[in-house]
Amino acid sequence: MSTIPTALPVLLAPLSGVTDLHLRRIARRLGASAAVSEMVAAAEFARGASEARLRAEGSGVDPHVVQLAGCAPEPMAEAARLAEGSGAQVIDINMGCPAKKVTGGEAGSALMRDLEGAARILAAVRAAVRVPVTVKMRLGWDHASLNAPELARRAEGLGLNAVTVHGRTRQQFYKDRADWSAIRAVVEAVGIPVIANGDVTNLEQARRALAESGAAGIMIGRAALGRPWLVGAIARGLAGEPEPVLTDAEKAALAVEHYEGLLALYGIGMGVRHARKHLAAYADEGGALSAADRTRLVTTTDPALARDLLMRSFLGERALPGSIGEAA
Repeated sequence: MSTIPTALPVLLAPLSGVTDLHLRRIARRLGASAAVSEMVAAAEFARGASEARLRAEGSGVDPHVVQLAGCAPEPMAEAARLAEGSGAQVIDINMGCPAKKVTGGEAGSALMRDLEGAARILAAVRAAVRVPVTVKMRLGWDHASLNAPELARRAEGLGLNAVTVHGRTRQQFYKDRADWSAIRAVVEAVGIPVIANGDVTNLEQARRALAESGAAGIMIGRAALGRPWLVGAIARGLAGEPEPVLTDAEKAALAVEHYEGLLALYGIGMGVRHARKHLAAYADEGGALSAADRTRLVTTTDPALARDLLMRSFLGERALPGSIGEAA
């Protein structure tokens, strides 16, 4: 049975609309210990909604980790069974998403306001599957209720295998700095691995987050947007290995691979829409496009033009000449 590696794991976080199948494949190939799927709405997945199924797709990603979100035990358990039946090797439960459309439905971090209800969901999912089950949470709903240690204790008591804690409350959303030291209370409350999450963008910050939290590993989220190689690079650095240095041409090739994968996964129409935030991030990472060409990249519906502009984002005038004007 495949599990999340426990020797100082460095994982790609679940990011809604971001950690699609191809981003996860690339991150895992480049050294991420694991890459978690986008948040998948359990009720939609259980109904067979096509986009929910695509979000949970994991072919070619090992371990295949699916994150489920919901507010009731039965749909969560059913979705977990279906995900396991479709090849999921780890089920992660979302109790940390701060988005209003999620918390408004009493899911995500809203579950931290109802630990009894949260425990019922944890128990139902744990009983539904044989694969490892993990949970991702925040420090609490707000600073008046920093109950992550208690939720983690309940998760451990119900047989969950690991906990990830984002070092902010729900009410902070992504404001202020993540408080890595506050995660230590969770580490001290349980015997299962605790993964620290929030604001890790480089190797030095990963080392500080581990030192301040006492966590068993790191989860990296927004910093990996436009840099799918980042998670693996930090993993190697923490292992005492030299961080790999990619050439501009290698980064450009990865960006194009990701873009083409999105088109193959979703079809050109939907794939172009899904790709836009990635295209913007790759353009900013490459830094070689003019403002006008960056706008063209994120708005074009022409895959050939997007590929050419992606290459030029990293290579500038070293990219093959002529093709951009022809595709416009």
